[in-house]
Amino acid sequence: MNITRKPIADGVNLTCLPARKFKTGLLSAQFVAPLSAQTAGAVALIPSVLRRGTVDAPDMGRLSARLDDLYGARIDETVRKIGEYQCAGFVASFLDDRFVPGSERLLEPVTALLGELFLRPVTENGVFLPAYFDSEKTNLLDAIGSIRNDKRLWAGRRLLSEMCAGEPYGVSRLGEEADVEALQVGGLYSSYRELLATAPLEIVYCGSASGEEVEDALRAALSGLPRGEIRTLPEMSPHAPRADVLHISDAMDVTQGKLEIGFSCDSDDYMALLMGNVLFGGSSNSKLFMNVREKLSLCYYASSAFHRKKNLITVSSGIEFGNYQAAFDEIMEQLRMVQAGDWEDWEIDSARSILLNSYASLGDGQGKLENFYLSRAVSGFDDTPESMSESVRTMSAERIIEAMRTVKLDTVYFLKGKEAAE
Repeated sequence: MNITRKPIADGVNLTCLPARKFKTGLLSAQFVAPLSAQTAGAVALIPSVLRRGTVDAPDMGRLSARLDDLYGARIDETVRKIGEYQCAGFVASFLDDRFVPGSERLLEPVTALLGELFLRPVTENGVFLPAYFDSEKTNLLDAIGSIRNDKRLWAGRRLLSEMCAGEPYGVSRLGEEADVEALQVGGLYSSYRELLATAPLEIVYCGSASGEEVEDALRAALSGLPRGEIRTLPEMSPHAPRADVLHISDAMDVTQGKLEIGFSCDSDDYMALLMGNVLFGGSSNSKLFMNVREKLSLCYYASSAFHRKKNLITVSSGIEFGNYQAAFDEIMEQLRMVQAGDWEDWEIDSARSILLNSYASLGDGQGKLENFYLSRAVSGFDDTPESMSESVRTMSAERIIEAMRTVKLDTVYFLKGKEAAE
């Protein structure tokens, strides 16, 4: 795959992923903004309001009819958190032009509709339609509330918000309930106009069209993009390790405790940390799963995740309230074993195989490819599935041990029941 990324307008970059194996084309356009508690809710709300209608198709019924006329094309709003950045926009999926009857083309009209959604929203008195704003604001508040209702998600969210308090990484991609509640339609419209004028725009295309065809379609669709001084995104910085471990707990009406643990990593060898994390808790063959969950039955679930963009490892587990100390001690013991290189050959072989399979499968789905290369563009990393696979193949135990020995306990969060708290 001859992948290219190039600027096509002021602050607009296009990544082309040539692919003829899919029957569909994918076009993603995402504005990128610094993740901030003050703006996260507004940025998250903008795509949903824009998706409600354009000047030429001012309601969802007429938008759906337009998409139906384009052989059932889809355009979905998206809000993502990539490191310390918030990406908001749309992803379009449509029949690849090679499969459209009668040599009709879809790339250009779908791209044009995408441009309409961004640039020609339906408005009233110079702002978004109040009914659309109110409806989507309610939907966003419901989405934020659903995180609190899913206690596993909520506990993970609480860990990061406490561990990274004062850092952009501690901010939720959807914003906070109180901030969204305070949004007004006029203020949101101003935020939208500022996003159009100042935010970098990352576009990813995956399909059979040539780069020139995609560029021409985008230039026509985005010709009215009102660009001002494009904001330079702040560089992401690793989490600064704490001098003393932070312990946080909440009491809620729950029957299962949620133990979340955050670790800082002081190594630049992210591939070794990634491998170490898979050994520790990143798979069903990991030490946390095989020992803490299966062998000792201390957890209902136990897994770990490596946050490359912040050099963090987090552990998520569900436990009986009374098993807190035993589960915590055993999780720390399994980390110690990884740091000491105390593992069997099959464990590292399994970790290697899991990562190699994940990189090999990236090319099986346009969504996976789009997410990988969008993250790559936004984060400034230059690795590829091929380079990462090669690093995994040649990874030595010594590198893993050296990197994992820099992993230090930082924050512990425990969600317990109200009865356990009393």
